[in-house]
Amino acid sequence: MTPRQPAVLVLEDGRTMHGESYGAVGTTFGEAVFTTGMSGYQETLTDPSYHRQVVVMTAPHIGNTGMNPEDPESSRIWVAGYVVRDPSRIVSNWRATRSLEDDLVDQGVVGICGVDTRALTRHLRERGAMRVGLFSGADAEHTPADLLARVQSSPGMVGADLTADVTTAAPYVVPAQGERRFTVVAVDLGIKSMTPHQMARRGMEVHVVPATITADEVRELAPDGVFFSNGPGDPATADRAVRLVQELLAGGVPVFGICFGNQILGRALGLGTYKLRYGHRGVNQPVMDLASGRVAVTAHNHGFAVDAPRDGEFETPFGRATVSHVCLNDDVVEGLRCLDVPAFSVQYHPEAAAGPHDADYLFDEFAGLMETSRSGRSA
Repeated sequence: MTPRQPAVLVLEDGRTMHGESYGAVGTTFGEAVFTTGMSGYQETLTDPSYHRQVVVMTAPHIGNTGMNPEDPESSRIWVAGYVVRDPSRIVSNWRATRSLEDDLVDQGVVGICGVDTRALTRHLRERGAMRVGLFSGADAEHTPADLLARVQSSPGMVGADLTADVTTAAPYVVPAQGERRFTVVAVDLGIKSMTPHQMARRGMEVHVVPATITADEVRELAPDGVFFSNGPGDPATADRAVRLVQELLAGGVPVFGICFGNQILGRALGLGTYKLRYGHRGVNQPVMDLASGRVAVTAHNHGFAVDAPRDGEFETPFGRATVSHVCLNDDVVEGLRCLDVPAFSVQYHPEAAAGPHDADYLFDEFAGLMETSRSGRSA
């Protein structure tokens, strides 16, 4: 176990907590957010949507299952910092090859342990997500006024354009499993590795492409549909992706978006987005499908939402659309469906990594949408 050093957590409103170092020793800044999942911390840490965020784990005991080479959702840990109450002293899982703290140290991720994460979560629920600094070792010895000033001068999440930091540098292909039924272009805004895998299981050959791709380059790949992934940052900055969706909708190309992709589709339809007070993060968020009344327990990671009319259909530049899903905790819009063009989206993560499998049927709906569109073109 890495020797512990004094550490301090400082929120931008001045709230301060003292603990011990966990992971790398030093300083980090980000947006303080909490996640309510009791498991799946490896997937959380490697989710690109957490870029520039300091993640507070509400579950008290973290690290007991270690880390393994099968579960990462990307090639690295993306969180800016990590806050836990009680780190596990041992690793006890047959799949584990390393400890969680080993990976935090090796990848330079600064964390803190021994703090009251329940009190911290309650504070963030009441005051909202905010900037935070973690300081350990010699960095923790500065005066409280100096530490607070450094936090308050760090960048916030509103207006943050982070897609370029997380998108793939070069296209790659995830082959279909079994017979290839469809060709899908997946625009990587911060995609998780399980997402193209879920599509491949359904006979989709998935071309994962950088966020800088143009509509002409998409058309050259002759896709049956285009997928827009999850990702970090403020959707108000994603003008390129919004224009791409608009060109695809105008051409009748089937579109499916999740999380950040839901916000992009909303903007493409002429809707606004806004920042939530503390966001939705975890693997236990209840969402209702308004058409069927079905409730799914879903995995979330978002701090922004779409501002859309809740009642009935509304007009867009591409015809009629409707809100398809809402969160039962706070009534936030969790899905959109276009009625005159082939497009839909949800605000959550149907790939379920980590998380429940209630929503993986949405990949089948995407397949059905592409099949219907293909039949319409051939008629």
